[in-house]
Amino acid sequence: MSFHVPGEESLNPAEIKSLQEAKLKQLLSQTLKTNAFYKKNYQSLDLDADATLLHELPFTTRSELQEDQATTPPYGTNLGLPPNQYFRLHQTSGSSGVPLYWLDTNQSWQWWKKCWGMIYRAAGVIDTDRIAFPFSFGPFVGFWGAFEASTELGNFSLPCGGMTTSARLKHMLDHRTTIICCTPTYALRMAEVAADEGINLPTSSVRALIVAGEPGGNILAVRSAIESKWGARVFDHVGMTEIGPWGFECEEAPGGVHVAENEFIAEVIDPGTGKPLADGQPGELVLTNLGRLGSPLIRYRTGDQVTLIRRQCPCGRSFAWAEGGVLGRYDDMLWIRGNNVFPTAIESIIRGFDEIGEFRITVDETASLAELRIEIELTKGKQVEGLAVQLEDAMRDQLHFRPNVDVVPPGVLPRFDLKAKRVVRIKRD
Repeated sequence: MSFHVPGEESLNPAEIKSLQEAKLKQLLSQTLKTNAFYKKNYQSLDLDADATLLHELPFTTRSELQEDQATTPPYGTNLGLPPNQYFRLHQTSGSSGVPLYWLDTNQSWQWWKKCWGMIYRAAGVIDTDRIAFPFSFGPFVGFWGAFEASTELGNFSLPCGGMTTSARLKHMLDHRTTIICCTPTYALRMAEVAADEGINLPTSSVRALIVAGEPGGNILAVRSAIESKWGARVFDHVGMTEIGPWGFECEEAPGGVHVAENEFIAEVIDPGTGKPLADGQPGELVLTNLGRLGSPLIRYRTGDQVTLIRRQCPCGRSFAWAEGGVLGRYDDMLWIRGNNVFPTAIESIIRGFDEIGEFRITVDETASLAELRIEIELTKGKQVEGLAVQLEDAMRDQLHFRPNVDVVPPGVLPRFDLKAKRVVRIKRD
C-alpha cells in the first residue's frame, strides 16, 4: 500500500499551470529585488514579476554559473538572501568541468525534502519500510536529501558509510532493509559481491531499489539486470545538484519518470537553435525550479536529452512524463565513424550480455576518425567462447559501427560506489 497522492501531486493540467504561474510570480518578485546574478542578467529587460511570461526570459547556462563563481568566489552571486541564512553546502561532481558549489537556506532545504517525499510516495514507500543508504556521505546532495527526507517521514533510516561493500551488505540484511537508495552501478556492484560471498539477494527483505546519480535506472538491460539479481523492483529518480530532484518513477508506470511539475516548469528545446519542441520530440530539457528561492535557477539548460509527453498516469498524476527517463547528456555524446551515439546506448547493448560483469569504454579521438575500444570482464564463473566477437557484432547491427572488444582478467577494471566513470576519452593535444 503506497501513500495517498496528495493535493499538488494530483492536479489536472489546468490546475498545474495555474499553480506554476502563481509560484513563478513569487519567484520572480523576490529574485528581481534581491538576486544579483539575475538582476545583472535581466538588467536590459523591462520585467514585471506579475506580468512576465517565462518564455520571455533568457536561458541560464552552466557556463554562466561557473563564470559567476570564478568571478565572485567561492559561491557566486546567485544568492538572494543574507549569507547567514544559508546553512547547507553541496557541490556537483565536476564530471562536466569545474564543480559548482551550491548553497541552501532552511526554506530551500525543506523544499528538497518535500521533493524527496514525492519520490518515496511514488515508489510505494510506507511508514514501516526500512531504508538503507550504502555510501559515504560527502558533498553530493542527492542522498543527503534522501536520508533526511526518510528520517522526517519517520522511516527507519540506515546509514552505511565508511564500510566495505561486503560489510554494507551484511549491515543492510541484518537490519532487514526493505528499500535501498544507491546508484545503478553500485546496485550491480553489491550484487556482484553478494554472488561472490554466496548471499542469495532475492530471498532477502529488500523489495525495491531507488536509483539515481547516473543513467541506468531506465536503461532496460540495466534495470533487468538489477531486478533479476536482487529480486526487487527498481525505481528511477533524476535530479541535479544545482536544479534539484525533478523527476521520479511511480509504481504503476515503469519505463519513464514524472516531472514534478508542482515544483518545476519543464520545457524541451532544440539544443542547436534553442527553439521549443512539441511534445514527443526528443530535445534538451530546460527546467525552472519554483521552490528553491534562496538560490533559484530560471530556464536552466540541463544538457539532458529527454522526450516529454503529457498524459494522465494510472497513478493519478497528470504530470509531464519523460519517456525512458534521461536518454543521455549532450556533453557525453560520441561521434564514432559518422554516428552520433550516447554512452547509454552502448551500455544498453553491453548489459544485454549476462556474461559481462564490468566494462570500460575508451574513445581515441586523436586520429581523423575516432576509434572505440571496449574492455569487458566476465561474470565470475562464466567462460564464453567468442563473446568479444558477439558484442562487436551486436554493436555493428544496432549502432552501425564495430568497436574493438577485449576481454580482460577479473579485477582489472575499477568498481564504483557512486557515479561510475566508464568512459575514457583520449583527445588531440
